[in-house]
Amino acid sequence: MTATELGKALRRWRDRVAPQSAGLPAGGRRRAAGLRREELALLAGISVDYVTRLEQGRASNPSGQIVEALARALRLSAEERAHLFRLAGLAPPGPETVPGYLTPSVQRLLDRLNGTPVGVYDAAWTLLVANSHYAALVGDPSGWRGFERNGVWRTFLGPPSRARQTPQERSAFEAGIVADLSATAARYPSDPQLRRLIEELRTRSPRFAELWETGTVGRHEAGRKVIDHPQVGPMALDCDILTVAGSDLRLMVYTAAPGTEDAQRLALLSVLGTQSLV
Repeated sequence: MTATELGKALRRWRDRVAPQSAGLPAGGRRRAAGLRREELALLAGISVDYVTRLEQGRASNPSGQIVEALARALRLSAEERAHLFRLAGLAPPGPETVPGYLTPSVQRLLDRLNGTPVGVYDAAWTLLVANSHYAALVGDPSGWRGFERNGVWRTFLGPPSRARQTPQERSAFEAGIVADLSATAARYPSDPQLRRLIEELRTRSPRFAELWETGTVGRHEAGRKVIDHPQVGPMALDCDILTVAGSDLRLMVYTAAPGTEDAQRLALLSVLGTQSLV
């Protein structure tokens, strides 16, 4: 397959995705009903220039991570996703790799939870997609690249999060997420991206290396969290992790008890979005 064929396919699929179906406003004059290049770039977490070069045949051999992100943003079926990988000169991911495909049913569920902060992670805790409410709550992930999108990496090597934790809570959280990653590594021992993630963490984080060497295997389970938001203040929220059977995806969902001040602040945050109050 040629880069020109890849570009044609991307343009064809982009033209058929209505902005509303992707959670984007449909306002303004449009020459076509589908996504603009900048909208596809935003949804996929890549630059507009790179989308343009791909579509014009001036870029070839995108990474598997970029192809997966484009497939999610374009809401491709399983067959179309496999075709996109082949157009990019890559073999479609097999059962030995961490699944990153959002099935139409998961996408519909995400759409229906539009009023609730939701982030979808793969089994290695890489953020695949998040709605606007999730971005407003924990920080806008649209500029995160590579391992920056991985929750384990951000825990040990990234900037401080908005979650308030005591030293004991932090220690338990770190142990739980490392045990969960260890279980994932046992299920997908041939995944090269997962191996690179673990190697970087072991090399750069003594704390991760210490926990990894214990060999503990488990499942990370979220509970109640206090999020210190810079605009609306602290919120005590329930954080539930829903596992999608058959795809190994995790939906992280934040909610507040009705009638509480936390619920009022969360509702305010949904109105403000990611804008800054200045």
